Amino acid sequence: MAIIAILPAFNEEVSIGSIVLHARQYADRVIVVDDGSIDRTSEVALLAGAEVIHHPTNKGKGRALKTGFEAASQNGARVIVTLDSDGQHDPREIPKLVAPILNGEADIVNGSRYLNGNGKNTPFYRRIGQTLLDKITNLNSGLKITDTQSGFRAFARHTLPVFRFKSKGLAIESEMLADAANAGLRVKEVEIGVRYDVDCSSENPISHGLRVLVRVLEDMELNRPLYYFTAPGMVCSIIGLAMGLSFLRDFYLGGSLMFGPTLLMIVLTLIGSFMAFTGIILHSMSRMINESKKVV
Repeated sequence: MAIIAILPAFNEEVSIGSIVLHARQYADRVIVVDDGSIDRTSEVALLAGAEVIHHPTNKGKGRALKTGFEAASQNGARVIVTLDSDGQHDPREIPKLVAPILNGEADIVNGSRYLNGNGKNTPFYRRIGQTLLDKITNLNSGLKITDTQSGFRAFARHTLPVFRFKSKGLAIESEMLADAANAGLRVKEVEIGVRYDVDCSSENPISHGLRVLVRVLEDMELNRPLYYFTAPGMVCSIIGLAMGLSFLRDFYLGGSLMFGPTLLMIVLTLIGSFMAFTGIILHSMSRMINESKKVV
């Protein structure tokens, strides 16, 4: 019946102690994955009562979560809760995330800052980037999640084999949602609060957002080939065909064909057609693979 909280941490000696102490009130065990910190993160976490796993070098949040999940699965966890160690998340909300799993209502619970129209205290520049990532992640996963980048989540034990942990960094949040959707898991959202006055992230939010966006788009290549290949391919083909019709009209009216635009029209049409058919073929292959997995 154990509830195990996993806290990936990198140079969080200021906040990790209080987060561990509060999390221990609502979780049976707290595992801190010290991802190559050069400060006293491990020492403070141990003093606060956490079990600490130390990475000798910084490997990224995705690898830290993988290490934590592996440790939790070996220690009889029924529910795993992940939360950030910088103080943004309130451990007192752990029971709120765990309840739907214990009641059999969900396999994964996502803590959302924006459920029911909340999140007004989110900085404007963050909300713009967050909205874009939400749209792309939901398109990739087929889900309707209001806060796809939330690190405050709860997972039932049986969901653990589903996750690939292919992403090393912060794109892991989007990847896990795609994995959950592909496995047909039930994902539910509950409302959570968040503090931005304690955000100690040293990473530029723009570069972070771009890296996550690129990673999600790469993931769409196999998960959603119709969106990744077929849709843009059809756009290219339509543009090429429209140019071709325009050139034919001008030629019929006595004009001459110019080499450059004509070549561009041919290239757009051919590349667009190739991309469209590639997406259709990959989509068919993906469906056959998923159906074979279900049979097995």
